[in-house]
Amino acid sequence: MSGFRDDQTYSIIGAAMEVHRELGHGFLEAVYHDALCNELSRRTVPYEREKPLAVRYKGDPLDAHYKADLVCFSDIIVELKALSCSVGGIEKSQLINYLKASGFKRGLLFNFGRTTLEYERLVF
Repeated sequence: MSGFRDDQTYSIIGAAMEVHRELGHGFLEAVYHDALCNELSRRTVPYEREKPLAVRYKGDPLDAHYKADLVCFSDIIVELKALSCSVGGIEKSQLINYLKASGFKRGLLFNFGRTTLEYERLVF
């Protein structure tokens, strides 16, 4: 990290901006998911797609698990949406729960469904 900027999340945000610049809004989430994976690969950003995240209760693993859209740099959860409205509490809560379940500290939430890319960086 240099200064206050987190270079890893910054590189993911840049890739998402490029996808939105290229495709615009109006596609299904799956299209943005594929395109972002393509762009991350072009930028040599390491990622895992649809990574299962274990959920624990009082230290014990549960059968239930979450599946993150992407995990980048082995510890940044990236959640994608393609909503015509702004993301709200439900989408943010989903990412917070993923962070709690995984023990990861950083997450990014993207909404490709608007005329301008919406994103939020969450630190847990």
